[in-house]
Amino acid sequence: MDTTNRNQVLIVEDDANIRRFISINLSNHGFVVNEAAFGEKALQSYRANRPDIIVLDIMLPDANGLEICQMLRKEDPEVIIVFLTASGQDLDRIKGLEIGADDYIVKPFNPLELVARIKAILRRTDISLKPQRHTLESGPIRLDMSSNKVFKHDIHIELTPKEFQMIRTFLEHPDTALSRNELLNLVWGEDYVGDPKTVDVHVRKLREKIEDDGSKPHWIETVWGLGYRWRKDG
Repeated sequence: MDTTNRNQVLIVEDDANIRRFISINLSNHGFVVNEAAFGEKALQSYRANRPDIIVLDIMLPDANGLEICQMLRKEDPEVIIVFLTASGQDLDRIKGLEIGADDYIVKPFNPLELVARIKAILRRTDISLKPQRHTLESGPIRLDMSSNKVFKHDIHIELTPKEFQMIRTFLEHPDTALSRNELLNLVWGEDYVGDPKTVDVHVRKLREKIEDDGSKPHWIETVWGLGYRWRKDG
């Protein structure tokens, strides 16, 4: 994904009024917008245009937005996905984060908040995707900062950008107990206004990918009543 001009947005929302409202506001802030009302059309539009950001409603007439998210994540781990959810869909919001959504916003919402959320994600991912000339290592885990790839025993592990930012934060603060709020500030940014449970969801997914047994974590320790700590070199 080109980080120098990341302004292509695909809006997937079956309500034409909401879709148009979002489109106008994003266009007014310099984004190039495509629209889709159905899941199948969304996949077609994504494959044809390769947008940088997808604003995705969970409830679609012909598909479940969660399933669409999973398909998109398999095709492009770096695409930014922001869910639109109804206020009562707590479980769907958590599930969405688990399968790779970068953020969510609850209906009804101020479109300027959506614009601000997208810009905040772009700022954070632009910083994390800038090439570096060093690696971070801890035990069998190695982060190649020039390619933004993570390896365990020299085997590449596929991570989302947010998961990469989180493991990078842990390795930059080894043996340090980090609270959930500290992790939110370091990984999501101080301007993030989402649910702190996001941290727990991403830690769980990261453990599943890097631990020998995600249910018995060795590297990412839980610090009860506070947050998490990276266990340095075993």
